[in-house]
Amino acid sequence: MAGVGEEPVASEPMDLVAPTAATAPAGTLPGSTPRDPAPPASDPAATADGPEREVSADQVSLARRLRQPRTILSIAGPLILLVLIFRVVLNVDFQELLGAIAQADKGLLLAAFVIYYVGFPLRGVRWAILIKGGTRYRLSTRDATEMVFLSWLVNCLVPAKLGDIYRAYLLKINSPVSLSRTFGTVFIERVLDLFAISILGLAAGFWSFRAGLPPEMQFVAALGVAVIVLLALALLMLRNFGRRILSALPLPERVLELYDRFEEGVFNAIGPRAVPGLLVLTLFIWATEAMRLYFVVAALGFEDVSLGISGAFFVALIGSLLTAVPLSPAGLGIVELGVVGVLVTAYNVPLQEATTIALVDRAISVFSVIVLGSVDYLVTPLRRGGGLRHPLPQDEPSPA
Repeated sequence: MAGVGEEPVASEPMDLVAPTAATAPAGTLPGSTPRDPAPPASDPAATADGPEREVSADQVSLARRLRQPRTILSIAGPLILLVLIFRVVLNVDFQELLGAIAQADKGLLLAAFVIYYVGFPLRGVRWAILIKGGTRYRLSTRDATEMVFLSWLVNCLVPAKLGDIYRAYLLKINSPVSLSRTFGTVFIERVLDLFAISILGLAAGFWSFRAGLPPEMQFVAALGVAVIVLLALALLMLRNFGRRILSALPLPERVLELYDRFEEGVFNAIGPRAVPGLLVLTLFIWATEAMRLYFVVAALGFEDVSLGISGAFFVALIGSLLTAVPLSPAGLGIVELGVVGVLVTAYNVPLQEATTIALVDRAISVFSVIVLGSVDYLVTPLRRGGGLRHPLPQDEPSPA
């Protein structure tokens, strides 16, 4: 994200600009030509959005962000460290690794790729449901899927999970929704994912180690239980005490208004009727992550490696949990070492084979997103606020 005081570069081909009073006249989206006049003052979408104009005033440039020394360091540092650890400390033979990849079953690798990308429309459907509940705005699955995919691209290139913030900005600059409520839907989506990772990971771990959890995995199981408990407590606190705590602090009224909308986005997004569908979608989403790893292992065909479905679930979910560590883009360096460590210590996979599995799996889940996501980013009108590609008719004005 550009630093405070930086001027946006108008000719920058990869600027990601959030809407501001300075960058777009009333009724005009940045990067587009004027289309509709500003809505009348009686329109709640027009009158209630004032406090959020300052929130979205930062200029976001992906190209500028990638040129910043700290971003370059966050990418190059883990890569260099990873190579040094695997090559020098662990003595991994990269020539043998490349040979194993060359001999892999290409059909099974394609299956791993396809099943992984099936997860994106599933995520799009889920986010569209959350948006409908949290903002009362009907977002098409195709637009939701593209925004999710672009947010993953940003997460793969810059640290600190900025892609999640960018997704909310994308929807804001392309539709009349509340930015704060949209942040709420992204937040509750992440909560659902953490619940799913922890619960499915625990179930897969106990099934995979039916004879008894190894000491190393007992710590992982305890961590999973702790995550579930902390998430439940955090939601309880947010629901019952969040507004009271903020009201007791010397904060401007504008901040309280933004928080109210955020909280509405969080809890309205998961109404009782939507919960069963959201749970099923979340289960299938994380099944695609596990099956990707399962097909990667099958494609490499190592004779001394046997994870099974439960093992693939357990290892893949551990890797996904590690991506939440915001120190590097997509958990670069942290995830690879974590996955290799679990494969070696818990499943007795030889180090050479474990490293090959981890790197091939990450090539599909990270490198392919960078390649395909960059192409989409260059051609999509969404990043310039050009409007949704597949707008749906709205039943009623979306409250801001």
